[in-house]
Amino acid sequence: MYDLDGEKAPDYKFEEDIYVDELLEYISNTYDTHYSKNNFQATEFIIDGGHGEGFCIGNILKYAQRYGKKGSRQDARKDLMKVLHYAIIQLYVHDLESSEDDA
Repeated sequence: MYDLDGEKAPDYKFEEDIYVDELLEYISNTYDTHYSKNNFQATEFIIDGGHGEGFCIGNILKYAQRYGKKGSRQDARKDLMKVLHYAIIQLYVHDLESSEDDA
C-alpha cells in the first residue's frame, strides 16, 4: 500500500489507515444531515463568535465521558467518532487562532 505521496505506507499496527478512512466517511456524512442546513453549520457561527475552543473541547469531554454509558456498543463507538470529529474541528480553530495571532 502507498500513501498520497506515492511512498510506501507504513505497516500500521493498529489499522490507523482504516480508522482514518472511516472517520472521513463519518465526517462527510454529517454534511448530509440536519447539522448542515442551508449550507451553514451552527458550529461555524459558534467559531465566528469566538467560542470555538470552548465548544469543541466541551463536546470532546462530553462524548468522552459518555462513552460506554449510554445505549449500545455501536452508540459508544459513535461517541468516539464524535470525539475525533470535534478534535479535528478544534485543530481548525487552533490553526485559525494561530494565523490570526500572526497577522
